[in-house]
Amino acid sequence: MIKNLRGAIQFLTILPLGKPMEAPGHRMVQYFPLAGLIVGSLLALTDTGLQRLLPLNIVSLIDVMFLAVVTGALHLDGLADTADGLFSHRSSEDALKIMKDSRIGTMGFLALVFVLGIKWAGISSLHEHRAIYLILIPVYARGAFTIAIYFLDYVRPEGGTAMEFFAGNRSIAGLGWLLVPVALSLLLGIRGVFLNGVFIGIVVLVISYYRKRLGGITGDMLGALGEVTEAGLFLFAGVGL
Repeated sequence: MIKNLRGAIQFLTILPLGKPMEAPGHRMVQYFPLAGLIVGSLLALTDTGLQRLLPLNIVSLIDVMFLAVVTGALHLDGLADTADGLFSHRSSEDALKIMKDSRIGTMGFLALVFVLGIKWAGISSLHEHRAIYLILIPVYARGAFTIAIYFLDYVRPEGGTAMEFFAGNRSIAGLGWLLVPVALSLLLGIRGVFLNGVFIGIVVLVISYYRKRLGGITGDMLGALGEVTEAGLFLFAGVGL
């Protein structure tokens, strides 16, 4: 477990954990939510400390920057590539080729602006239970990776960075660590129930769209799913319905 968790943290973050470990990708997948828990806990600690020094809107901006930096902007890169490919109105084959292109297009740029703006607006509006949301939402975002990997197929025939995640036996038991954010959400009362409902809604909608558009998923699309999930949940939390 420790080996695979460490591998998951090393893949999803830039946290210094020594020499990269040779852990099979498919064994890391179930530990993605725990990696998200570490990211969220560091985010909440950073946020709490900075609030003693800076106005809340500036602290919220630094929170958004922290999430980008701690992941090496890997998921944001996937979001931009995915937006360029999927919203190009091209065939599936052409969309996959566009996502391979390292250059960013108009749709990719807009996706980054929208998602980062939504995150900042949502976090800036957080007051009650702020620390809990900052811990929880990164966990849900990484949990979305695990769900997508268990319910979608990898669609790049030539392979790619995320291909190894789909190689193992995708048993439903591998989703067990998703119970961690569900349990923590109970601290929010009825808002926690709504948060879980919004999470399920976002993931189901995005996965359904991926299946309809390309018949599966790529590494870039995983990153996009995580960013959209994170932005959507921060927006819900900030609105305070």
